[in-house]
Parts: sequence; structure tokens; C-alpha cells
Amino acid sequence: MKKTLSDEVVVTATDLVKHYPIKTGIVRRTTGRVRAVDGVSFELRRGETLGVVGESGCGKSTLGRLLMRLEEPTAGTVLFDGVEMYKQRGAAMRQLRRDIQIVFQDPYTSLNPRKTVGDIVGEPFEIHPEVVPRGGRRKRVQELLDLVGLSPEHINRYPHQFSGGQRQRIGVARGIALNPKVLICDEPVSALDVSVQAQVVNLLEKLQHDLGLSYIFIAHDLSVVRHISDRVAVMYLGRIVELGDESQIYERPTHPYTQALLSAVPVPDPELAGKREQIMLVGDVPSPANPPSGCRFHTRCWRATEQCSLEEPQLIMRPDGVGQHQSACHFAHLRQEDLAGADA
Repeated sequence: MKKTLSDEVVVTATDLVKHYPIKTGIVRRTTGRVRAVDGVSFELRRGETLGVVGESGCGKSTLGRLLMRLEEPTAGTVLFDGVEMYKQRGAAMRQLRRDIQIVFQDPYTSLNPRKTVGDIVGEPFEIHPEVVPRGGRRKRVQELLDLVGLSPEHINRYPHQFSGGQRQRIGVARGIALNPKVLICDEPVSALDVSVQAQVVNLLEKLQHDLGLSYIFIAHDLSVVRHISDRVAVMYLGRIVELGDESQIYERPTHPYTQALLSAVPVPDPELAGKREQIMLVGDVPSPANPPSGCRFHTRCWRATEQCSLEEPQLIMRPDGVGQHQSACHFAHLRQEDLAGADA
């Protein structure tokens, strides 16, 4: 059963850009730029999960780091509850950091092996002592461990004494310690076994329901993203190429790249898998330091025309056969079978 989403917007990203300079030679002269994120705009509503998908190197994790302000943008703005994040300094920025937290990808490297679980989960209270008085921190840490499905009695154990799934639960406990409004989940289940992935995803859904969290859920596993997301943004070479409700993206994709990604999702039924046409993309992903002109996907797209190489399509509302959602494709008005039927 789908949840009812609020119309209240908690995060608004506008034309977000992050370029990394390429330096060469003894004097380290700048000879180019890696366009990791190159003009990304979206909104996140309160209580919503926005899935962000795409191939490795498309800019998903960089986007998450920009939203956390772990990276400073080259250009663009992020409004958090109407406050422009990148203009905040000092105490104002500390308050914003309380409200937006992150769960990292690798549970084996994101936890300090020299600290106990109690120290790891309680560390946010050392940075923000106003949240929980010192005398009540141990009890609060135990409550957080219980909240994520771990025994409060394990507060004095070290990360190496836990499994990968348990370590990720510790990371989630740390992420919700300050009662944030937004939690960025950067590939939170990609390093875990499938059965453990389901447990962590179910935990995140329960916490969202109980605590009213909004999620940015970054992943490359399309099946996991479909399960947890209300809306999905598909990224390619630093830009969002399609954005819509989960049902629109998975059932009526209009961008050829999205269609190719979905055609590669494993189907458990061998009979259905044999009938489904898989779209095989040719060529490699172009370098983000030298993206193609026009539509960035045109070098691998079976539908590309001269227009695609000359004119960059904008991410705007386009028909999907039933309604419409945002897509950056000149031929989004064509039916999926018209696109998928061509030879890749």
C-alpha cells in the first residue's frame, strides 16, 4: 500500500554543479574538468523517498556529498526548509547538519574499528551536546540500538564483532541519532547479501514511518530502488535524464537509457525472461571530462539522430503513453516498443 505523501518540500536543488579540475605537469596546471555533477535539479518532499539510480561514475555519490555539504558546489543552490545551505556558516550550518545525515555504502570501512558501538553511535552527541545531556547519552544510545534491531547489551562491543548487516544497522543508528529530517542513503545495501539487504530496507521503511524521515536513496540495484522509492531519478554522466513516480519510471519509461537499464534487471521466471527483449548498449560510457555534445547518451543510443548530437534535450514534462513525467529525450513521445524494437 502506497503511503500518502506531503506536498511540503524539504529539499530543493537547483542547477547543482560539481566540477573537479584535472591538473597535469610539474606545476600542476589545470588542463580540464571532470563534470561529476553537471546541472541537477529536483525537489524532495517531507516523508518521501527519492531513489537515485545510474551506472557507476554517473555522479550519484557526488550528488549525495553535495547535499551533505561534504563537497562545495561549483555552482547551483540547495534550499533546506527554505534556507540556502551553501550560504550558512557557523552555528547556522551546524543546525543544518543536524537535520540532514548520511548512511555510507561500506559498513566495514565507515565505522571506526578502534571505537565501541556506544562511542560510534554516541559520537554525534559529542558534536551536538545540546541534543542529549551527557548523563543520558548511554541510555539514548541503547534506545537507538534497540530501534534498529540490535541488542542494547552490545553497546560495549567493537565493529569487528558484528556481521555486515549488523554494522549497517549501527550506521543507521548513528544516522538517526540527531533526529534528522533527511537521511541520505548512499548505496546502503550494495555490500550486503540479498537476504540481509531486505532486512535493512525493511528497517529503513519502518524508521521512515515511525520518525517521518525523508530519504535520498542512492543505489544501482533497480529492484531495491523500486521497492523503497516513491519517485526515481535516473542519472547519466552527471545529469538527471528521467524523473518521475516509481510506477512511471518502471512501467512507462520514456528515455532509452532508462529502458536499457530496466531491460537488464533479472527476472526470476525463466519463461518471462526468455520472452523479454534485452537492450544491449554498444560502446563505453563517455568520459565525464569530455562529455558528448547534444544529448550525452546519443553515442550509445539506437534511436539517435543528428538532432540528438546537436541539440541537448531538456528535462521537461513529456508524455509517457498514459500521463506524463520529466524526461530528457527528444523522442520521449514515442512508445517504448518503438524504441526497444530497434537493434542495439
